[in-house]
Parts: sequence; structure tokens; C-alpha cells
Amino acid sequence: MNYRVLGKTGMKVSEISLGTWQVGGGWGGSFDQNKAREILNNAIDQGINFIDTADVYDMGKSEAAVGEILKERSEKIFVATKCGRQIDPHVNEGYTPQVLRKYVEDSLKNMGLETLDLIQLHCPPTSVYQRDEIFELFDRLKEEGKVRNLGVSVEKVEEAMMAVKYPNVCTVQVIFNMFRQKPMEEFFPIAKENNVGVIVRVPLASGMLSGKMSASREFDPGDHRNFNREGQAFDKGETFSGVNFEKGLEAVEALKEIFKGETSLALWALRWILMFDEVSTVIPGASRAAQVSENAKASQLPEIPLEKMEAVKDVYEKYIKADVHHLW
Repeated sequence: MNYRVLGKTGMKVSEISLGTWQVGGGWGGSFDQNKAREILNNAIDQGINFIDTADVYDMGKSEAAVGEILKERSEKIFVATKCGRQIDPHVNEGYTPQVLRKYVEDSLKNMGLETLDLIQLHCPPTSVYQRDEIFELFDRLKEEGKVRNLGVSVEKVEEAMMAVKYPNVCTVQVIFNMFRQKPMEEFFPIAKENNVGVIVRVPLASGMLSGKMSASREFDPGDHRNFNREGQAFDKGETFSGVNFEKGLEAVEALKEIFKGETSLALWALRWILMFDEVSTVIPGASRAAQVSENAKASQLPEIPLEKMEAVKDVYEKYIKADVHHLW
């Protein structure tokens, strides 16, 4: 495993890390404590030292599972969690320092920790990024020893740009993959200038970039890939990166032609993200331990030649850009 510095946090984190949205449950499945333990332990065995979770994942069960593993393992593991998505309705007015403080304190209890390495606002409404009192809260929490660093998880590049204007924002978590290339054009230079760590989520476009899906693929009724394709439950950009499923599959076939060989498209898709120095870490999810082992292999792949990088850009321009570039 290779490691990169996570912006001004100074934390040296694994470039392939672990997101826990589906840890222990899968999208649509019920939470399985034993499966969660297998996934988390295997991640640490692979050299992964950065785990991203959230208070809303499996109604706090993912956080609790992470906390249990931290007690059992001797390795230094950095933990990031997120707060704010419990607010219902999820609107600007629901965000107050008092509400967010309680969420942070609840996460500390849930994981059995005294201090969070990184707390992130969880894709708040755009208006929240204009409210100084929200960001000042985390300075107070840092003074109290409850958090070490503040980050934000965003839906739009515009929100990332707004967030980094606050000096205490150390990281930005953003969707970036072969199907969502806008961040590298507009946000990455700003992140580098401000020494902000970039955490990449949804790197495989909800599994589409695994190269293993077909038009006949069916998903569990409780899986967001079944019920949220048009944003019925939350921002549709979180599901297949906002790409039309059938059109995405066409683009995947073109990508497979570029990356012919024994190595899976999924690994090349992860390696493609790591080609950008501004990226600190990528956090693919996993619904079973074997997926963690497979994803970790991307850290050892060679650099992608320039002509293949250009070919990926051409696929994006031909199949994807017109539908997604202006939205996020």
C-alpha cells in the first residue's frame, strides 16, 4: 500500500482506503455484524489506515462496528465520520451549531472515542456553506478536544470551492471518477493551492465501472441503484454518478477496449483516480472482504500511459459529459 498526506491535516493515509456505506449490510441488505468485522479487519490487513463512515450508515451500526475494531487492533487507524444527514427535512434551516454539536458527541459515544480524527459535514444544502457560525462551531469542538480536523462532503464542485474559503476546512470529499471528471478541471487546482486534502468517493460509479454489469442486472428493492436513479431519495449524482444506466454501459464497453488484459476495469478505474496528485485517498466501499483485497491492488498498478488517459477523456466527452458535467 502507498500512502499520501491528507492535506493540512498532516495525516499520512493509505491512497486506497475504505468507505463504509455498505459495510455489513450491502445496499438493500440487513446489517451483518460478522460481515462488517471481516471487511474492516481485512482492510487493516491490507495496509488501509483510513476509514470513512457516517452516523446515518445503517442507523449508526457502521460507526459502532468501526469503533469495535479500533479497540481490538493495535495499528494506528484514522477515522472520519460525517454529520448532518439526520436533519429532516434536510434543509438549511435545520443546520444549527446546537444540532451539529449533538451529532458529533453522539458519534464519539457510538464509536467509543474521545476525539474524532476528521468530522465532515455530510453534503449539506448549498446555503450552509455561506454560514460562518456553522464552520466556527468546529473551531470550538477542536478547542474542546472533540475533533482534530474539519472536512466537508459535497455534491457540487461549486460547494467545494465555497467550502475551502474557510481556513479550518482541511478536506473535501467529492465524487470523482472516469464518469465525473469536472472536479479535476475546476476544483483540484484550488485544493492544491489551499493544501486541502481530496477524498474521492463513488470511484466506481456505484459499481458500473467494475465492468461486470449488464442491462439485465437487477438490484434489491432497498438498493439505491434500484430506487434512486432519478434522485427520488437523495441527489441522483450519488447513484451511478448521475449517469444513465444504459448509456453508462455503452461507455464501459469503450473503456474495456482501452484497458484490455487480465487486470479488471475496476482496478484501472481506481488507478486512473490516483494519477491525479491532488487526490489524497480513494474510498471505495465493499460488501464483502474479498472486494477490499481486490481494491487494494490498485495501489500497486503502474502509471497509466498518457495515450490511455487521453482515450478515457475521449470516452467521457463522447458518452457522458453532456449529461453530467453541468449538473455537479
